[in-house]
Parts: sequence; C-alpha cells; structure tokens
Amino acid sequence: MVSNPQISLEKFLQDIFACSADIAAIIGQRAIDRRYPMRALILKQGESPEATFLLIVGRAHALTHGIDGQQVLLREYLPGDVFGVAAQKAPPPENADVVAVEDVRVAVFLALDFLTLIETHGCVALAISRMLLKQLRASADRMVEQTTISAAGRVSAELLRIARLGDGRTIRPLPVLATLAVQVNSTRETVSRAINELERRGIILRSTEALTIVAPHRLEDMIV
Repeated sequence: MVSNPQISLEKFLQDIFACSADIAAIIGQRAIDRRYPMRALILKQGESPEATFLLIVGRAHALTHGIDGQQVLLREYLPGDVFGVAAQKAPPPENADVVAVEDVRVAVFLALDFLTLIETHGCVALAISRMLLKQLRASADRMVEQTTISAAGRVSAELLRIARLGDGRTIRPLPVLATLAVQVNSTRETVSRAINELERRGIILRSTEALTIVAPHRLEDMIV
C-alpha cells in the first residue's frame, strides 16, 4: 500500500479498516498522529511495549543482531502494518529495535485502547487479522529466499520489491548499501558488487537522488 503523505488520519483509518467515516472518527479519537525522521529509533529492544503503532507513511525495520554481531532484519513494516502491541493484554518485551528506514508517520494508540477497538469493532478485528497474516507470509517468504536464492539474486529481488512500492521502476532516495545488506541478509561488500554488476549490464541506473530500474524483466531474470 502506497499512502499519500498528506492524507488525513481519519481518511487513512477509514481506508485501512474499511469502515464508515463515523467509526473512523471514533478510532481516530484514540490515536496520536506522530512522525519520526529517517533512522529514528521508534521502539527499543528489551523494553515492554505499551502502545500499538499503525504505520501511515514510510517504512520501518525490526532489527536485531546475530551471534556474529551482524545486524539481522526480522520484519519490515509498510503503510497499513501494525507493530508494538497488536492484541495482547500482557505483551512480552520487544525482541528487536524498530527503526525508521524513511521518514515515518504513525498513528499511536495506547495498547488497552487498541484492544478495546478490536473487541468493539469487527472491521478493526478483521483488518488486524489480515495485517498479521500478511506479515507472517512476508517473514516466511524472506526465509525461503535466504535458503533458495543467491545473495546477488536477493539484491535483485529486493530492488524490484522496493520499486513496486512506488511506480515499479524508481527507488527514491537512493538505497543505502548497508541497509540493503541487512534486508537481504548479506554483507555491504556483496551488495555493492551486485549493484555494480547490474549497473554495468545496463539493468539499473544510479543518480545522486535515485536508482532507476531500466529493464525490470532482465532484473527478474537475475533472481537465481
């Protein structure tokens, strides 16, 4: 889902929960419209969460560290996703840092308030069920990719996936290699080599502001 950064909170809630304007207004009264700059820490690993975050604009990553000290991406959150406390009265401590990958806008609810909304409004309960199932499927897909596709192939797949969040060809701003490395569970050096090879072949084009996929079908062929 690609959101308009200027969308009103109530309109976003109405679209996400497929509810009436009246119900969206009730939900909106429980929320705080908050923004975080790129690279800001939204939730800290080990802390006990007390709020539910509904992402409106931008992307966020749930990050932890492996036994070798390398940063590991557990989940990616996109507009329409929830994180923090989803539907629990006594949630466990956060198992990862949640960091803004881009400038982020979220609707923040007190955990108990959000649980009440789920219990009161069927549209909210149904939407949350679908969101959580989508996140579970995305995590499973990443696990499959890491065991069946080469590191260079995962870079190609990730570039296509990010581009499809927009117009299908342009990634703006220019991806940070270290961030891409985390997303594909590889090293910055490996990602740099893969990007350079794609550029050498004329499949992608980099500028100071963006990365453009010149030949999407050829990039798909690189996912091996």
